[in-house]
Amino acid sequence: MSPEKSLRPAVALQMRVRISNKLGENLVGLLHRACSNKLVILCHGFRATKDYSILVDLASALTREGVNAFRFDFAGNGESEGEFQYGNYRKEANDLRSVVSYFTEQKYNIISIAGHSKGGNAVLLYASMYHDVPIVVNISGRFALERGIDERLGKKFMQRIKKDGYIDVRNRKGEFEYRVTEESLHDRLSTDTLLSSRSISKHCRVLTIHGSKDEMVPVEDALMFAANIPNHKLHIIAEANHRYTGHEKELTTLVLDFIKSQPKSSSLLRPKL
Repeated sequence: MSPEKSLRPAVALQMRVRISNKLGENLVGLLHRACSNKLVILCHGFRATKDYSILVDLASALTREGVNAFRFDFAGNGESEGEFQYGNYRKEANDLRSVVSYFTEQKYNIISIAGHSKGGNAVLLYASMYHDVPIVVNISGRFALERGIDERLGKKFMQRIKKDGYIDVRNRKGEFEYRVTEESLHDRLSTDTLLSSRSISKHCRVLTIHGSKDEMVPVEDALMFAANIPNHKLHIIAEANHRYTGHEKELTTLVLDFIKSQPKSSSLLRPKL
């Protein structure tokens, strides 16, 4: 679990870090070092990795502000060990728990966790389960998890998965990408976003950012988060899509301003290890 110096060139020093999750799988991430003990943990979305451009941009911007940033791959994604699974919402929240616990042991002050798309769901679910991070940033997370499934699996996905026990998802060339099992589909459909949103502490400040032209997750989902999270701020970026193409700078500025506006009186509760 010792940091190893990365060979990748960077403006700020980057350290490759391996952290074992509860199942003994190694999660691989990059720590962007700054001259403080403050840390923001960044989470990627569905079938993405720690190298997703939004996370890289945020990590660079945070280090310029003197804040450490850690971006990592969930189990089964990128360089991390484990098998890719559809769903996996609770497991990804537990992966994040392992990361928070590790850096807490290393005496970092974790001031925020932030995630894009499914990573937004991971950080919100984490905040509903553990109340030890004062700021959460949800970028384009999905509230209604029952929606969007037929776009990937087809209109009759429930009948097919009941019949065969799984659905193999293929790309436009017919090449296999990943398998959706009945168990993993149930994991998604049984994840209660309404309950978890309402379970986030009122002392945790939450920012949701969403693009008005998001083609993957409807902007209405952002409004549902705003209506149900106790201490919440919503910002909709006009004309922005799911990837924030052409709006990258505005996105980064919003995240940094929200994190920097943390009240001086707020304090981090150490997680129970």
